Amino acid sequence: MKEITVNISRRHFFEKSATAVAGLSIAPGVFLTQVAQAKPAEQAVTADKRWGMLIDTGKCASGCTSCVDACHEENGVTSHGRPETDAQWIRKVKLRDKATNHVISLPMMCQHCETAPCVDVCPTGASFKRVDGIVLVDKHICIGCRYCMMACPYKARSFIHETITDQVEYAPRGKGTVESCTMCVQRVDVGGTPACVEACNKAEHGAMIFGDLKDPNSAISQELEKHGGKQIRADLKLNTGVRYQGI
Repeated sequence: MKEITVNISRRHFFEKSATAVAGLSIAPGVFLTQVAQAKPAEQAVTADKRWGMLIDTGKCASGCTSCVDACHEENGVTSHGRPETDAQWIRKVKLRDKATNHVISLPMMCQHCETAPCVDVCPTGASFKRVDGIVLVDKHICIGCRYCMMACPYKARSFIHETITDQVEYAPRGKGTVESCTMCVQRVDVGGTPACVEACNKAEHGAMIFGDLKDPNSAISQELEKHGGKQIRADLKLNTGVRYQGI
């Protein structure tokens, strides 16, 4: 997997540009459905939790796309037959050990970083991190500048080139904006599990565990304590919410 180094110091440039950029109108051609409220007002998001995901690459089948298919179906992400520009909230990638030629397969999505470069460089505040660790994009103030896409070391964000139809109300999407994995916030906020994790379990692979990283009794915390988990590009010190085993 190609490594991309994020230069956090670029924030100074973006901040200087923010005043000019913020004065622009929303990107031409943006069409959005009504904003879905991720969590009822009476149920405030709390910093007592930090949602995360643990992926065991040893259990991730190389030819399986259940997690990808479930994510895109859940959130209304469709292909336009152009792989180079199609939106991808999650994708399967292969990592090869050059010394041994051993290949592993793993799903790659937004890593929901504690120190998120996408949030750091966004000039309008469209990219933001909730106190429970989930990183999101407010499509109504995203101007499509794509600074966040350049800053993300995981290539986890997509730009929408086409007019979107047949949207689901809880995952508004708009032409001319950027989007990425939301960790299925619409499910999480009502006590559910992300679609990718659910699909992986239905496929009987059990490669993905979702839960509260701050709860020592949660399944994800127990597994991390017993067997550990690694961050991809840990050298960037982003403290990702997604961890991997077997890499």
